[in-house]
Amino acid sequence: MKIKQLSIFLQNRMGSLSNPLEALSDADVNIRAMCMADTSEFGILRLVVDDPLKGKDVLEKNNYLVKITDIIGVEMNDAPGGLTTVLKIIKDNLIDLEYLYAFSHDKAEKAILLLHADNIDKLIETLGENNIPIVPASEVYNL
Repeated sequence: MKIKQLSIFLQNRMGSLSNPLEALSDADVNIRAMCMADTSEFGILRLVVDDPLKGKDVLEKNNYLVKITDIIGVEMNDAPGGLTTVLKIIKDNLIDLEYLYAFSHDKAEKAILLLHADNIDKLIETLGENNIPIVPASEVYNL
């Protein structure tokens, strides 16, 4: 149920994003979703790849500091209000959401929302109780 996400710390300078992505590509590791957050000094690249352990190994061999974090994926309606429905449930249950990112896929009118919270188990339980479908990690890895 939990998805393994890779977080890579990068210096905020030209070319720093392309190098780890090229290393993954050269090792035949496929990126399923990604998000970049940056400041003036550094950035955090968050990736979901088809083989998280291989991806981590490849990046570490290329001298990147990599952290694996558990996140979850939920299926939401790919329509106005789809995201706010999920966020309202999270807010109403006092879950501290740390970050999120989303992507569409081949299911008509559906998108996948990737979430990280301070209490991932409570997040899973709460969303399940509210009939928000949790997307299995294997489904995200194999999109």
